[in-house]
Amino acid sequence: MPKQSDVLSADFLVKIAEEFGTPVYVYHAEKIKTQYEKLQKAFSKTDARFFYACKALTNINVLRYINSLGCGLDTVSIQEVQLGLKAGFDPKNIIFTPNCVDLQEIIAAKDLGVMINIDNISILEQFGNKFGGSYPICIRLNPHIMAGGNFKISTGHIDSKFGISIHQMRHIERIVKSTRLKVTGLHMHTGSEIKDVDVFLRGVEILFEMAEHFPDLESIDLGSGFKVAYQQGDPETDIELLGKKLSDAFNNFNKHYKRPLQLWFEPGKFLVSQCGYFVVKTNVIKTTTATVFVGVNSGFNHLIRPMFYDAFHLIRNISNPKGTERIYTVVGNICETDTFGWDRKLNEVREGDYLVFYNAGAYGFEMSSNFNSRLKPAEVMIKDGKPRLIRKRDTLDDLLKNQIDVE
Repeated sequence: MPKQSDVLSADFLVKIAEEFGTPVYVYHAEKIKTQYEKLQKAFSKTDARFFYACKALTNINVLRYINSLGCGLDTVSIQEVQLGLKAGFDPKNIIFTPNCVDLQEIIAAKDLGVMINIDNISILEQFGNKFGGSYPICIRLNPHIMAGGNFKISTGHIDSKFGISIHQMRHIERIVKSTRLKVTGLHMHTGSEIKDVDVFLRGVEILFEMAEHFPDLESIDLGSGFKVAYQQGDPETDIELLGKKLSDAFNNFNKHYKRPLQLWFEPGKFLVSQCGYFVVKTNVIKTTTATVFVGVNSGFNHLIRPMFYDAFHLIRNISNPKGTERIYTVVGNICETDTFGWDRKLNEVREGDYLVFYNAGAYGFEMSSNFNSRLKPAEVMIKDGKPRLIRKRDTLDDLLKNQIDVE
């Protein structure tokens, strides 16, 4: 068994693969705790709260563990709200920040008693006309800031579907005044994998300006976007520097606002990415005239990030860690171009060897599918050094259970 650190050894991961089979996602609880404590320490000089953006990973056991740390929950669908409640989160500690949903889904969230973040003029007006100031809401603004590691995960620029443009403030004010809406929070999220601390500072300065239009605020929410390293030397968000600069700016603003505010964040990837390991088995070594392929028993149906975002995941051979290093291209078993990594230097890979993908906790299993009628993998959680199965591997029955035979 591993020590109660936040890193799992190659030998331990091999034992997990042998016990639970592959492909398998493995999550290390202590790493989540380490990441959460980093945030708490970085923002210890201001009144800050954190809400886990559960779209990164929603296994209910992970949600329960994060709840036990004292973290809140950020959700983007009514189903995520319901999962959060089942995991034990207090409705007052759940934020609901959907986009492009109809009023009925917003009303469903209201009926469950969670905090609601509205991100478009149409729903804002409909909600105000129906409920007025009887249920407080937050408003998500689009600051028109381009940020993030990939255009697909940049959410605060002028062409983004997310949030209400800051240039529509007069329209927002008219709706709030005419319907007597009670606005208790302002929110923005500019994107994921933000390396530049100044992006957050620009964002909070915009929110400070917008806050002057709302007398009843209780919080300012900067979303998240904290970048974690995916390989050695990879830049990441300087959380300590961010905590110092943002805390200074926020505390200074608080001196002049009408009431003390809280500073909110919604970390997802930052909390769970590095806790996750994805272990696969080598099916075949295939040599062509130009390339040596390692074909594994998984594909982008299980880990889509490399194909969808051109994301890098460090890959290692945990079965032969001292073997001679060679160059391989690691591919999956899906009937599409399905490449995990081109020209990777790995210790010699043999058929049957286990490989591990690191930083697989965020948007790994969560974005998986049954494409090619392949089965979704199992999930295992390591807590206090003990592995526990937290999701069974799919079976053929899982593929068929919602289909209806209409002979």
